[in-house]
Amino acid sequence: MAGTPTRSHHPTAEGSHDKHIHHGRTTAAWVGSLTATVAILLGGIALVMQNWPLFWAAAALLVIAVIATRVLQVMGHGAD
Repeated sequence: MAGTPTRSHHPTAEGSHDKHIHHGRTTAAWVGSLTATVAILLGGIALVMQNWPLFWAAAALLVIAVIATRVLQVMGHGAD
């Protein structure tokens, strides 16, 4: 398409470039989203089976996913 920029960052009015957008392509994003997906799947299975210990383990895994994502971001494995 004519006139459509092909880069993910565009010059601003001052001539500088905006921060690059990673769209979740970082280690922190992958670890967090995959761990959260497993936790939600396990939680759903636990609800159907009415297995409350598994449900609470899945809830704890979801909390761990959030913590792991944040720790990885602080360690520099996430987007700025």
